[in-house]
Amino acid sequence: MDIVFNIVLILHFIGLAGIIGGWLATIKAPHVNKAILHGAILQVVTGLLLVGLREMDDVDVNHMKIGIKLVIAIVILVVAILGVRKEARAQGSTATLAHVAGVLGIVNVAIAVFV
Repeated sequence: MDIVFNIVLILHFIGLAGIIGGWLATIKAPHVNKAILHGAILQVVTGLLLVGLREMDDVDVNHMKIGIKLVIAIVILVVAILGVRKEARAQGSTATLAHVAGVLGIVNVAIAVFV
């Protein structure tokens, strides 16, 4: 089960890289791109899988921390979906949404590390 957990964890980190990397890649002309959207989807799915795998192994999980991180991840996902749709209609109009997604991604990392 450890190998499965580690593979899902790697995918979770790749999703994180998609969110923050997608934001940083467009920092001079910020807009929500598909990397942020796909990273957000991957983060939510793999995050839920990681919690499920930990629960299956009878490991104590901090449910308050996980709940807060899940809410932030869902907000990032919603922002990414709205941003990609808005960007398709009017290019360059999603700078604020891109910043929100990027900063919330960093906040989620900070919660994971410090809480």
